Amino acid sequence: MYKLIIRPIFFLFDPEKIHYFTFSLIKVLSKIPFVSSIFRSLYQLNNKKLERNLFGLTFKNPVGLAAGFDKNAVLYNELADFGFGFIEIGTVTPEGQEGNPKKRLFRLKDDKGIINRMGFNNEGLQAAITQLKKNKGKVIIGGNIGKNTATKPENYTADYTQCFEELHPYVDYFVLNVSCPNVSSHAKLEDADYLKELITEVQKINNLKSVQKPILLKIAPDLNTNQLDEIIELVAATKIDGIIASNTSVDRTGLKASEDRLKEIGNGGLSGQPIKEKSTKVIKYLADNSNKAFPIIGVGGIHSEKDALEKIDAGADLVQIYTGFIYEGPSLVKRINKAILKRS
Repeated sequence: MYKLIIRPIFFLFDPEKIHYFTFSLIKVLSKIPFVSSIFRSLYQLNNKKLERNLFGLTFKNPVGLAAGFDKNAVLYNELADFGFGFIEIGTVTPEGQEGNPKKRLFRLKDDKGIINRMGFNNEGLQAAITQLKKNKGKVIIGGNIGKNTATKPENYTADYTQCFEELHPYVDYFVLNVSCPNVSSHAKLEDADYLKELITEVQKINNLKSVQKPILLKIAPDLNTNQLDEIIELVAATKIDGIIASNTSVDRTGLKASEDRLKEIGNGGLSGQPIKEKSTKVIKYLADNSNKAFPIIGVGGIHSEKDALEKIDAGADLVQIYTGFIYEGPSLVKRINKAILKRS
């Protein structure tokens, strides 16, 4: 029904506008008696064999929703009914910001991809905390944090530590988003020396807490092998809890979309099917060359059960979907979990 009726209608409209319309629709539907339980019966698959224990957390299944979908933590309680094992909110920055000028979100229908240059648009730290206080405990929540666009380089770390400190009571794990191509000073955020400094400062705060929260690093799919070796060394040196591989790509190689269309769209991060193999290669390289020394969450181009299993076979412990959720619909979560269950 989703791909035959709902998606064709949704795809007639501007992607960003339909995103917010969908949020409102799910909110309204979930308030109708019994609708949430209908969603759960349709989309959830509860089985102990699907549980995964990583960095001190028990995930009820290994399929999560990637950051960027519920930026302001307004829909995670409702989205939990669709069968996710975990949901990552954000990217959250200390202050709310508009992000980049619109239009900034584009579908590549023939490629089953999306290009975005949202620019960390979000309502800010306090708005996210207000929403997270409504947590009904249905699902593990990750907090994806970043810096404000206007922040000067010498204050980048302060932005991350503020988000970490204030979000700490409200999320189950953290993700340092240092790899989004749509924010300023992207290069500094991927410098190995700076990353070591940033991770160390965040860990200092974490170590002072009565309960420590896992900290992960989200990396780009466009890193070369030397840069990936640096990531492996960084994890070993800092003992950070894990890696999310990967973020969106700036590479446009091999797309079905015409050069004119890509020129019309302009810059931005590419997600969906076109980056599937690229992100899987990153996962495999990290897993193989570290002797699977740390957990990896695999994300990028998962539109089917096969895509998810490829990520797991490459070395991912958990997977996340986003663009695949938009193109394939909510049944994708259950289908992936069924395929994983068949293997157990």
